[in-house]
Amino acid sequence: MKVLIPAAGLGTRFLPATKAQPKEMLLVVDRPVIQYVVEEGLASAADEVVIINSHEKKAIEDHFSPDPDLVALLRARGKDAYADAVEQVGNYNVSYVYQEEALGLGHAIYCAHEKTAGEPFYVLLGDVIVPGNQMLPAMQRVSDEHGGASVIAVIPVPDEQVSRFGIIAGEAVSDDVWKIDKLVEKPKLEEAPSNLAVFGRYLLSPRVMELLADAKPTVGGEIQLTDALDAVLAEEEMYALIVDPADGFDTGTVESWLDTNNVLYKRAHG
Repeated sequence: MKVLIPAAGLGTRFLPATKAQPKEMLLVVDRPVIQYVVEEGLASAADEVVIINSHEKKAIEDHFSPDPDLVALLRARGKDAYADAVEQVGNYNVSYVYQEEALGLGHAIYCAHEKTAGEPFYVLLGDVIVPGNQMLPAMQRVSDEHGGASVIAVIPVPDEQVSRFGIIAGEAVSDDVWKIDKLVEKPKLEEAPSNLAVFGRYLLSPRVMELLADAKPTVGGEIQLTDALDAVLAEEEMYALIVDPADGFDTGTVESWLDTNNVLYKRAHG
């Protein structure tokens, strides 16, 4: 199974900081955002992490490439802990495909279709981090319990935030699992079927990739993952795992990135 991490976006919310540095390389405490995401993927049952990158974001690939000269220099100066960290990241099992044009999340995921080879796959949004790495195994258990169905992580959000997210409709099958009937993208509060928002972690059946092959642009002139998920719901069951908001962090805005740094720094340093 592969982990797909879309990372080709422009990072416009962080400009001008992201003019020369990818948003995914912004530091959270002691490592770039995307390193948390890659490490989460590698901690799962997946055998490879695939970053869907832009050719302009070479810094991401440099970060995950071996650098024996730097390692040797650090060791010569007695900085073995830093050398170990650099060496470890350079040896991660990461590969790349490229999104040549920004045509939406669905399009980005389809750019990796040859990597998934007709198997289920994870999608981890690159601005959401889960430091404990516990979410993907929990999603896999839900999928296994329901015949290999697709599973989406969701969190409860307050009323004032409902219109910012994709929201699920469905019914509870246990305390933390819902069977999904429908996905609604950024509904008005009065039209929202629940307060459970998609959280940027997906375990998807091969049929989703097949549907993305024929997907057409919709909202914003982009190919939307939500449209493919809606289409697969007509053919297959899909479930949502309700996760604790304290288990994951959205770093997609300056405010949420700062909040994430503060919370994780305090956790690390007391």
